[in-house]
Amino acid sequence: MSFDVKKYLNRLRTEASQEAEDDEIAIRVTNLTKSFKLPTERAWGLKQAIFNRLKGIKGYKKQVVLSGIDFEVKKGEFLGIVGRNGSGKSTLLKLLAGIYVPDSGKIMVNGSLVPFIELGVGFNPELTGRENIYLNGALLGFSNAEVDKMYDEIVKFAELEDFMDQKLKNYSSGMQVRLAFSIAIRAKGDILVLDEVLAVGDAAFQEKCNNYFASLRGNQTVILVTHDMSSVERFCDRAILIEQGKILTSGKPEKVTKAYQNLWN
Repeated sequence: MSFDVKKYLNRLRTEASQEAEDDEIAIRVTNLTKSFKLPTERAWGLKQAIFNRLKGIKGYKKQVVLSGIDFEVKKGEFLGIVGRNGSGKSTLLKLLAGIYVPDSGKIMVNGSLVPFIELGVGFNPELTGRENIYLNGALLGFSNAEVDKMYDEIVKFAELEDFMDQKLKNYSSGMQVRLAFSIAIRAKGDILVLDEVLAVGDAAFQEKCNNYFASLRGNQTVILVTHDMSSVERFCDRAILIEQGKILTSGKPEKVTKAYQNLWN
């Protein structure tokens, strides 16, 4: 069999083109499905459990939360994900962050991913604000020396200069969220995953957060889940609407926010 040089060169060009295209993709989600088992009745004791099994009574029902989800996020893109409560948005983010494992499908993440899903996880109410900064910094992978360098910036951004030596349990919920947010944004990653973190603190602090996110646009790959359509139109390059575990529509933010609003009509 003779060697087909032309076919070989075409294959090399195709592979090179695919590699170049893949290098521009930050996240690729392919045919993603996730479900949970919800208990329906409890088996009291071993005898009842055996009886239920023999009768084919599972004791749970399967709830499909996401089904056949496909999308890509380009490097440097600010993507919004919207949908009504229970549509599967937060489950999708936890799958991207590796908190959940999908039933089927693939998630390709090209780079380091930092999830802002539950601000303040790891805080200890018995420690002071100062001590919690170092504790959270350690959880984010920073050394004490690195936290030393960023400490003043964290406190200044959170506007808590006068409260750092008080125990966290004496902070209001708003103060705790401000501190958690100020620490979280120090984490450096190629991809940021945000779940409703724009709604933190009072109006003045929210505007400060908005300015921070505006500075990320075009410089950082960001995925934002929110119910705030004005934030989607303000920050996002593109958006996805999820309804009942499936992508209903995607495209320009204005198009998607309008489709979201039409769900209520």
